Amino acid sequence: MINISNLIRDLELVREKSPLIHNITNYVVMNNTANGLLAVGASPVMAHSLEEVADMASIASALVINIGTLEPEWVKAMLIAGKTALEKGTPIVFDPVGAGATPYRTNVCKQIIEECKPSVIRGNASEIMALCNAGIQTKGVDSTDSSDSALESAKTLARKTNAVVVISGQTDYITDGDNVRTVKNGNPMMARVTGMGCTATAVVAAFTAVNPDLLEAATHGMAIMSIAGEIAAHRSSGNGSLQVNFLDELYNLNGDTIKANIKL
Repeated sequence: MINISNLIRDLELVREKSPLIHNITNYVVMNNTANGLLAVGASPVMAHSLEEVADMASIASALVINIGTLEPEWVKAMLIAGKTALEKGTPIVFDPVGAGATPYRTNVCKQIIEECKPSVIRGNASEIMALCNAGIQTKGVDSTDSSDSALESAKTLARKTNAVVVISGQTDYITDGDNVRTVKNGNPMMARVTGMGCTATAVVAAFTAVNPDLLEAATHGMAIMSIAGEIAAHRSSGNGSLQVNFLDELYNLNGDTIKANIKL
């Protein structure tokens, strides 16, 4: 069950503290991710150069590692930043985009998990299942499975990695391996906007920067994302207008709106 008072508190803390969120993310979503973080009140920085990732990770309040557009130099940068954040005790939120699509992509995911020990792993159902079962193959970066079907895999992955695992889907599931939280807001149109999941990863990172309870922080990040997306979808005629309306709703979200729209 989501504690609404704590959810509102964390949103206010993000806006008050404006935590610096270091993103090593993919070309497709950089603009979406940066605007999403700004809308929720955080401060985004996109830095992936080998020469600066350690320095940037050392001053950030949270680190996002997103493997959407993989290439070897970026993998090196991700590992350097991840190990720096790990040493400093900075939350790391990992998005295993397309895990299971190719052996290279899956192996990179496993290397990042093993060496950087992310605090939170957020993916769609197929990605989470692929990280637990080498026989699962995804359809590019899209999920071919429901979030319900991935819950046991998420619990297993959480116990194996000591990370909070988030499955995005019609119902979002958040688990530490023992406890499970659900977020039931959202709208199917959100899946038609590229980078919406990657934005969710970044928003979760902003909440881990202000709340050390990672299960609660990840749940709150997904709730804020889903509530804003659901409201925006009702105001949108298609996925083009949804992108703009989503940022507006995220920016304008407040306690009253949360109380009126959250599905418990």
